[in-house]
Amino acid sequence: MVRMSAEERRESVIRAAVTEFARTGYKGTSTEAIARRVGVSQPYLFRLFPTKEAIFLAAARRCLEETREIFAKAIEGAPPRGAAQAMAAAYDHLISEDPEKLQMQMQIYVAVASAEAAGDHEFGSAIRKAWLELWDGAHLALGGDAKETTRFLAKGTLINTLMSLGFPPDHRVWDGF
Repeated sequence: MVRMSAEERRESVIRAAVTEFARTGYKGTSTEAIARRVGVSQPYLFRLFPTKEAIFLAAARRCLEETREIFAKAIEGAPPRGAAQAMAAAYDHLISEDPEKLQMQMQIYVAVASAEAAGDHEFGSAIRKAWLELWDGAHLALGGDAKETTRFLAKGTLINTLMSLGFPPDHRVWDGF
């Protein structure tokens, strides 16, 4: 049996954390569940990440980075005016193929809002930084047009909300798309 390096194990923890946090949120996920999913002890988990918050932040950053990377790949072969459509199609494929990505994004927003409401502004700061990188990537892809970037991300947020609420594809709320 080949032993994993600490970096490979850390990567396994991040993947497991995305799954667990996507399903049960920050408050509802135990580090025990993440450790069990990876097949490590909690003490080992805490050697890789000092706190549950650090695990969540790594998972949140990963989720947002992957979305940004999906957007970047999508526009590589797209015509200059087709960036929004290419990114939208790539994102649709991402959340259709891996619904945990959508669930994790929604959990990220809930966790930040909850922390902010409790007076913890530092928690959201790291996530806002990662989200801003996502915004900047879309903004550049859309030619630096702030209104177009806002429209694109606002529409994406509405899609996330409707999908999270479970509206079927043939429901009237989708008519505007």
